[in-house]
Amino acid sequence: MQDQENKEVLDQQAGEAPAADATEGATAQTAAPAAPSAEPGLEEQLSATEAKLAEMHDAFMRAKAEADNIRRRAQEDVSKAHKFAIESFAEAMVPVRDSLEMAVKVEAPTVESIKEGVEMTLKQLTAAFEKNRLVEVMPQAGDKLDPNKHQAVAVVPSEQEANTVVTVLQKGYMIADRLLRPAIVTAAAPK
Repeated sequence: MQDQENKEVLDQQAGEAPAADATEGATAQTAAPAAPSAEPGLEEQLSATEAKLAEMHDAFMRAKAEADNIRRRAQEDVSKAHKFAIESFAEAMVPVRDSLEMAVKVEAPTVESIKEGVEMTLKQLTAAFEKNRLVEVMPQAGDKLDPNKHQAVAVVPSEQEANTVVTVLQKGYMIADRLLRPAIVTAAAPK
């Protein structure tokens, strides 16, 4: 209180009006109570922001965990696909092996029974190949030489057009659209 009175005296000596100080004092007193009323609003905003932050953090952690689970499941699926990739083909080949084993067990085979058994086994093998999209590459004589499917091991003189297949020494195979083994052929030499 004495400080305020001393200030009023000093202000009067400097030529200032004491009313101005009173207004400033009133403004300072008014501002002081206003600050406590503004704090609860800020605290409410802070708590709401913290709650929203916690909610966002929880959502982020859940999304991250879900992404990790999806990645882990995808890796397991790829691993299983690699591990069991030939399962379908193996299932188709088991009956072929069974037929061959039964043919070996026959005690008194005849030429006709052996031939019949081999033909039946070949049919089973062909069905297994078709089921698993294993396709023969068997060009005909006169077909244009395709370096993507044929391997020419010799060039022979022929009446055919140059760079065409003359004979097939060994047929090739494709799995779907991928070449497994090229057909080995002889090609016609240029005239």
